[in-house]
Amino acid sequence: MQKFSFMRNSIFLVIFSCILIFGESEFSFAQETTKNLKVAFIGDQGVTDDAVSVLELILFEGADIVLHQGDFDYFDDPDLWDAQINEILGSDFPYFASVGNHDVPAWTGYQEKLQNRLDKIPDAQCVGNLGVKSSCMYNGLFFILSGVGVFETEHAEYIQKQLDENDSIWSICSWHKNMKLMQVGGKHDETGWDVYEECRKGGAIIATGHEHIYSRTLTLSDIDSQIIYSDDPDTLQVGNGYTFVFVNGLGGKSIRDAEDNLEKNPWWAKYSTSDNGANYGALFCTFNVEMNSNKAICYFKDISGNIIDEFTIMSTVDESSLIWPDWLLKVQSWLYEDLITDESFEEILDYLLERKIILSKSS
Repeated sequence: MQKFSFMRNSIFLVIFSCILIFGESEFSFAQETTKNLKVAFIGDQGVTDDAVSVLELILFEGADIVLHQGDFDYFDDPDLWDAQINEILGSDFPYFASVGNHDVPAWTGYQEKLQNRLDKIPDAQCVGNLGVKSSCMYNGLFFILSGVGVFETEHAEYIQKQLDENDSIWSICSWHKNMKLMQVGGKHDETGWDVYEECRKGGAIIATGHEHIYSRTLTLSDIDSQIIYSDDPDTLQVGNGYTFVFVNGLGGKSIRDAEDNLEKNPWWAKYSTSDNGANYGALFCTFNVEMNSNKAICYFKDISGNIIDEFTIMSTVDESSLIWPDWLLKVQSWLYEDLITDESFEEILDYLLERKIILSKSS
């Protein structure tokens, strides 16, 4: 037994040495965002003085990027909508959007505007059907722009695949429509739970619009069944298996009431509707803050300057995201089986020798 303990320690020493020697050439870690990356989330905008005020607020707060959860100008006029954004933020500001139901009649034109803007942003990469079934990376932030409930099908399968293949610390699922229990207004079931669940499993924040209110859940470990993972309203957690959902439809079009006492459901951490004095505004989240790539600080601010909601998010997505090279996974499996014998130890050494991890079997 002492001999095998020595063998095990020797192999662990090999593994540890390889981590030090090979570093990032053999190992990769979850991708960080750039430090203090500030994202503004809005939805249901319109072409109104209030919509302009929201854009001015975004500029004033120093956002680096906008994620718009659908419903643009409500006039089927891509030129009008684009001009409103350009006047305040400029034509090359990183502005990304998911299609909303009011965008369908002129979607081709809206998508063209979004693509033209994307082409001016060298730090952004998007693949897929932009705004409908697409995934993007911007300065380490990964986000999926989905048209679930509006365009196309099999969105849950697409989301699962994209999240499985990405190793970012921070991921966001963005779409327009809702399930009734994931908003506090008058909307009904329009997306299915599968898209919410795939985002939860992948540790992605879920951003929606559609209902013209603001609401945010606690951390949930099952969205379909509304199971609360943590009842702390001020510190949320995202990881593989838990996340939170928010709705922000206060981009400038109108403000609505809460309905059916949905706001009283225990999974809601915060809500703002016409019943309790809501005003138009944006949710701002700053990622990779205070020298911690796993920390984000968020607040909802309205155009009168009021902070309606404040919270911290901690990501644990990268805790299991050290990506080991294949040869090391093989050796690791031998170790954890706890079946090292003289014969198996020789097999391990042969394997390491074959991969040129060690140069000889001699001590």
